[in-house]
Amino acid sequence: MPRNEIIKRILLSLAAGLLLSALISEFSYIFLRTPQDRGPQQIVLVVPAGTAERVAHGEAEPSIPADMIFVVGDTLVVKNQDNVAHRLGPLFIPAGAEASLKLDTIASYAYECTFRPGQYIGLDVREATTLRTRLVGILFGGLPMGALFAVYAVLGIPYKKKTE
Repeated sequence: MPRNEIIKRILLSLAAGLLLSALISEFSYIFLRTPQDRGPQQIVLVVPAGTAERVAHGEAEPSIPADMIFVVGDTLVVKNQDNVAHRLGPLFIPAGAEASLKLDTIASYAYECTFRPGQYIGLDVREATTLRTRLVGILFGGLPMGALFAVYAVLGIPYKKKTE
């Protein structure tokens, strides 16, 4: 088989592998993306008036989730509209005030939380899905697939000699 034909088959196979990987990856991303597939932003959590009374009776405030999911770089701002001071992990939020917590590290936190009946809240900080992570996924899938296609294209597909 001529050298030019081999190179042509290898390059076409790699391109086909990358294209197929891109289609599969982006199709999956479109249908499976979550609210965390975004850039960092400010998230506001409001502790409404009367929350301390509800917690004292063992009731949860329906507007406050038990667990929250963030991306690296988010800032959690807690606004305390209750007439009692509250705590959220390292934050102390006096009545009528607000405090913020910058989330810069990928981790799962279980913080002390005085505005939940169980006295804790889970904060899950994840890496954001960026264009870079999507491209890396396409390369990690596309290059091996293209290499496999190239093996089959060079060894499995017979070369037709041109007759003059």
